[in-house]
Amino acid sequence: MNSPFMAFETRVRARVVALDHFNVIVSDLDRSEAFYRDVLSLESCAPPAPLTREMARWIYNSDERPILHLNAQDAPRAMDRDMTPGPTGALHHIALRCEGFDEIRDRLEDRGLRYESNVILSIGLRQIFVHDPDGVLLELNFFDE
Repeated sequence: MNSPFMAFETRVRARVVALDHFNVIVSDLDRSEAFYRDVLSLESCAPPAPLTREMARWIYNSDERPILHLNAQDAPRAMDRDMTPGPTGALHHIALRCEGFDEIRDRLEDRGLRYESNVILSIGLRQIFVHDPDGVLLELNFFDE
């Protein structure tokens, strides 16, 4: 493989290798869990102890990776900070690579959820932008569909 980053990859061992997950403090765990399950087909499981299902849900992708942690306002956190409902501060959006553009668009429409779509022809990308129940902007990316 002839990667432009090959030289960098061979000399640097301490580095970020992937985005692991994002964490959202939600106002209603059941509502948020239903959105990610019913609209985006992500699976929910109870979090590891000491967290409980009453205070958190871990949301898994099709590779069985917990890419999203949903936490109630009162869930314990290792690194706490003030959290206020509403816009996500300096975080603009979370981008998720998806499949099934038409089906996800139809799910949004069936639920009366507002969304915007975009196309970037030069890279074969169709996008849907939608807010989750707590106002987090999601960028849903569909390549070559």
